[in-house]
Amino acid sequence: MLVGSSSTGKSTFARKHFLSTEVVSSDHCRALVSDDENDQTVTKEAFELVHAIIAKRLKRRRLTVVDATNVQPASRRKLIALAKAHQVDCVAIVLDLPKDVVLQRHAARADRKFPIDVVARQRRELAGSLHELQQEGVRVVHILRQTQDVDGATVIKVPGATSARSVSVPPSASPE
Repeated sequence: MLVGSSSTGKSTFARKHFLSTEVVSSDHCRALVSDDENDQTVTKEAFELVHAIIAKRLKRRRLTVVDATNVQPASRRKLIALAKAHQVDCVAIVLDLPKDVVLQRHAARADRKFPIDVVARQRRELAGSLHELQQEGVRVVHILRQTQDVDGATVIKVPGATSARSVSVPPSASPE
């Protein structure tokens, strides 16, 4: 699963490192349900779809990457349970970029027009639960804290594996 507040570059990271068929995006599922990926009124239905797609892919032993904020333990719980139910490792790639970078990116996004306090709340939620990821059942946690770490990351996908267990990053990245 990708983890990080809005505007950290999770979707860009996913597009760079994974096949489009490997990525299950909450925004895309919102669009499938309502024709608008920003429509927060369909979040429940969108995540029902996210979880259903994940279950189908994991049943077939397909690499599956969840592109959503996943900053709250409650939002990760179902994802971790799905991984366990299908006997696969749950891996987290956390994009925890500096506040000023995230706020600047958010301000520049024409596709996301919601208040900046939403991003600030997501950042607080991540900070409050980041150290708990492995206790929650995430097998491997990779934390990328700088833009150069994100830009320089290399994802190694093991053929036949259902999770990208290895992420190579520049030395400045901090492993958890």
